[in-house]
Amino acid sequence: MLNENNLKRVEELKRRYPTTQALTLPVLWMVQEQEGYVSEASMQEVAELLNVTFAHVLGVVTFYTMFHTKPVGRHHIEVCTNVSCMLRGSEKIMSHLEHRLGVKCGETTPDKKVTLNETECLGACGYAPMLAIGEAYHEHLTPDKVDRLLEGLS
Repeated sequence: MLNENNLKRVEELKRRYPTTQALTLPVLWMVQEQEGYVSEASMQEVAELLNVTFAHVLGVVTFYTMFHTKPVGRHHIEVCTNVSCMLRGSEKIMSHLEHRLGVKCGETTPDKKVTLNETECLGACGYAPMLAIGEAYHEHLTPDKVDRLLEGLS
């Protein structure tokens, strides 16, 4: 699961946190950064490492939408579908992406280049419709802007 460097980071963090349960989020981030997603086996290992229940770790992973429980493509596109974006055309943006990528929401392209998901509010309601590619926000979207974004992906 965690490599030697990350295990050392966990030990350092244990000295800074009041309980090992408080380390759940940082350790899950380490797992996802290292592996690309958080598998069920990784969740079990995190539970053992932190001396917490598997149910606790599973609850954290499934509560927060930023954790992936299966591999995602090299580029992870998340289209905001909350109220502001929906009212400004996020359904049209999602449909355009599905057509251009040849996948449905929740799927990864066969070449593993792009995973497409919808997400709840990304906190950029004044710039709707918007999406995130990784940690980069792209706002005031139109199908033409989406095409330019896709062309720029390597």
